[in-house]
Amino acid sequence: MKNHVKTRQQMAEEYGVSVRTLARWINEKNLELGKGLLTPIDQELIYKAFGSPTEKI
Repeated sequence: MKNHVKTRQQMAEEYGVSVRTLARWINEKNLELGKGLLTPIDQELIYKAFGSPTEKI
């Protein structure tokens, strides 16, 4: 994994969903993420919770 921040839009595009759907998924899993950009730690939490984006295709 590259060591840089991503927007929620970028993460949603990786999964092929809207930002709103990604937000819903995050809320359903009760992930504690800060507001704004997603740090590499936040991204890792998302990948662990939802799997690799390539598995979703």
